[in-house]
Amino acid sequence: MAERFDVLVQGISEADALSLIFADTASVERPSDRYFAATRLGLCDCDKTLEALIRATHELKVDELFDRITRRKVVEALGRRKDPRAIPALVDVLGCSDTEAVINALSALTRIGWRPGEVEEDCLLGLLNGEVTQIRAVIQTFTRLGIQSPRSKSCIMDCCDHKSLLVSGAARAYMASLYGECDLMKPLVASLTDLVAGKRRSAVIDIGDSGDESLLPILVRAPVSMSLRAKSFLQIVDGNQSLSKPENQALFEQLLRDDPLLLDIRSEWECGSDPDEIERNLSHRDEARQYGAAASLMRIDRSECLAVIESMQERLWSDYVTHYYLSCLVGLRKFSEKSDLVRSALAETTPQYTKSRIAAAWACVELQLDDQMDLLYELSSSAPWVPLRWTCQQALARLIEMQQLERTL
Repeated sequence: MAERFDVLVQGISEADALSLIFADTASVERPSDRYFAATRLGLCDCDKTLEALIRATHELKVDELFDRITRRKVVEALGRRKDPRAIPALVDVLGCSDTEAVINALSALTRIGWRPGEVEEDCLLGLLNGEVTQIRAVIQTFTRLGIQSPRSKSCIMDCCDHKSLLVSGAARAYMASLYGECDLMKPLVASLTDLVAGKRRSAVIDIGDSGDESLLPILVRAPVSMSLRAKSFLQIVDGNQSLSKPENQALFEQLLRDDPLLLDIRSEWECGSDPDEIERNLSHRDEARQYGAAASLMRIDRSECLAVIESMQERLWSDYVTHYYLSCLVGLRKFSEKSDLVRSALAETTPQYTKSRIAAAWACVELQLDDQMDLLYELSSSAPWVPLRWTCQQALARLIEMQQLERTL
């Protein structure tokens, strides 16, 4: 479960969660509560709950559906706890037959900062014989933990030409990150505009893992979720300690402003000016189609665009995807008539709407909403997500600069 949905499990008490993860499924009114309980324990910080999660990795079986799903969530929860005492149990999970649990264990070990010994490295390399998703996760583990050895280099280099892009992309990122073989990343550039959404997203992730700063301008233009691009962007600049470079600051701002007219949109993703067609595409699961619809809203007549925003706000404002794009458009097109929408979006604290707060912060600059400076100031230091915190810092500085300029005129 994505951490932004933690609110869904906070109503489960710690005591109930401890009981539910070990319960017989037949005795539970809502079996799904068992795996929600595992996620809930990932939010705790006491030894009792940690010990229960570790015990669950051994006691829950893979042959009963809800045991299996709960165990996966248990493994995920241990990664969130980031407690080294969970490492032996997570390493044991790597030997099980449940591929999803293995992948979760690899992610958890990475979050904890595991340092595998030679025997454990051999175990990881043995997992390269599994399913494609497992192979990808194993290679990502080697990359993110910085595991280098002649044997691992040879095995992962062999994967660079794997028939699956999920595997070859991860392998190329490993070679670029740990051995400087950045030329191997060139084939991934084409994947950033692939018609298959999954290939675009995996390419964005692989570019982040590669640490290749030369790919930042291309990464910024990819028609993929802004938050995913931002994660990879920060992964690269943090690794190179280069966010302070003026060119990287400009690229980061371009990414976070998320103007669809500056993205590499293929003709297959574009739509006309018909409001119904725009709305269908804006609600599409493929982000490239969403961006194509947003680009149409950037191009159509101002009054037509305002009418579409009015209609969608009235009916779909609670949908966080629509919420985000409308917040973006109001700022990008400087619709002062919709300043209340901006104020509402900036004040929204539900985690699913965090992207909208970024769009609203930029809109505050475009609409010169000085009355939002106190909230921008608060978020500029307290927002936990770096893109939101950085955006609010920039927005606040520009509003102050505008005020100072007005005083000198």
